[in-house]
Amino acid sequence: MNLFKKYIYRILKNLKFLPKPWFFKFRHGAYTGKELNLENPIEITEKINWLKLHYHPPILTQLTDKFRVRDYVSATVGSQYLNELYGYYTSVDAIQWDELPNTFILKAVHGCRKNLIVKDQSKLDIPQTKKILQGWMRYNHYKKVGFEWAYKNIKPGIIAEKLLFEKNKKSLTDYKLYYANGKFLFLYLVQDFDGIQFQAFYDHNFEQTEINSFNRSHHITDQHQVQKPLNWEEMLNITQKLAGHFPYVRVDLYNIENKIIFGEMTFYPGDARYPFTPDYYNTIIGNQVQLPILEKGQKEITNY
Repeated sequence: MNLFKKYIYRILKNLKFLPKPWFFKFRHGAYTGKELNLENPIEITEKINWLKLHYHPPILTQLTDKFRVRDYVSATVGSQYLNELYGYYTSVDAIQWDELPNTFILKAVHGCRKNLIVKDQSKLDIPQTKKILQGWMRYNHYKKVGFEWAYKNIKPGIIAEKLLFEKNKKSLTDYKLYYANGKFLFLYLVQDFDGIQFQAFYDHNFEQTEINSFNRSHHITDQHQVQKPLNWEEMLNITQKLAGHFPYVRVDLYNIENKIIFGEMTFYPGDARYPFTPDYYNTIIGNQVQLPILEKGQKEITNY
């Protein structure tokens, strides 16, 4: 795609009143510099857009909801992998602040990156915090970002959970395991080194691969020591069960002192905005994702 066309796509990429195939086309071109083929998607970013447009099993709503997914995790692998829950609220006024511990984290169940860390509640400005949370409750991730269908029907809510810490780290190590139709693809690991987050991709044997992504500038190199988790096989086992046979899903975990804690499930990683590098991996990964078949005249798939 030439630079002029990409520039035009960048102008058009926020016109959400357009038919979704056109909106996805402009957005895909603006972020990847490539034309979007929804009739015969090949690269992984194309297939994610196809899934947003056509793959709508209601279970995706439950599994994207940060509160309701807990029932799925409990039933599938056991409640021992869940973080401690202090409360679930469908209105800000329902939060009983005096019943919460001094440290905790608040999360919007219906959005992404809507988290508020509270390290000392005695210093918390509750009126200001309520204003922030009211904003969360009005937020519609489906409409605000890129029409990620799984967010469309989530009832707005807030959860309070235990605030997790990792020794000698300013941020938690994030284990993001990708699956396609029940098959493990790779691990995307984000780890803190001296207060800076670095990322790398690993295979089934926890060997670092050459895969990278445009959305991170700090890459793990030989100077950073990343040890294979002692419970790596357990992490693989539970995430494969959680991933089921969905066409494409990322299952996030934390691993605190060899205790695995579930994070979330994501069906449109990066909202298809960040292709992989080297570029040929976008086709290699895309080829691993087997899309369900749309019958003649069918617009969406609702069966899992």
